[in-house]
Amino acid sequence: MLKIKIAVLSVISTVLLGNVAFSQEAPPSTSIIDREAIAEIREWLKKPVVEISINAQNKRYGSLPQTVIDDLDKQWRAETKSDDQPLIAATLSSPLSSYLTQIQAVSGGLFTEIFVMDAKGLNVGQSSITSDFWQGDEAKFQKTFPNGADAVFVDEAEFHKGTKTWRAQVNLTITNADNQPIGAVTVEYNLTELARRRAAF
Repeated sequence: MLKIKIAVLSVISTVLLGNVAFSQEAPPSTSIIDREAIAEIREWLKKPVVEISINAQNKRYGSLPQTVIDDLDKQWRAETKSDDQPLIAATLSSPLSSYLTQIQAVSGGLFTEIFVMDAKGLNVGQSSITSDFWQGDEAKFQKTFPNGADAVFVDEAEFHKGTKTWRAQVNLTITNADNQPIGAVTVEYNLTELARRRAAF
């Protein structure tokens, strides 16, 4: 009986250590999110629905004081834990959110999340529910929109336990037809899938 228990414990330890080892493997380099990948993002951001949606929200929210922005963010956070979700529903049902959802779907698992922000850092459209509504205090916004039309910020890779894949967010400024900054976008890549595709070619 003792031998059986030891054997079972040995198997469990092996499985647990194997999972830890897997999760701690070095992630694919974020450098594979290269100029070509960023150019592809910029290409689908040229769709009129992107600029139209951001401009409309900049006009609507452009003069909001920070206190109101904070209130909207608190409302969003509360709605993520509630069945009553008027602010979330309004954002997810927008034409831009529908477009971003389509982009994510046709990526075949390459994109795991996409959201577009206005000039304040507030969400304009998204492919799924984000944890908050205002991104203005985060690096994804602070290292893009305020830094001009060509700003790009690729964040560090993070391991997603649920899918056992590495993910990384690429963030860049969105411009209008005159190359003037109007907002920003965050595209979360399945870095593991991107590495697999690159290795296949």
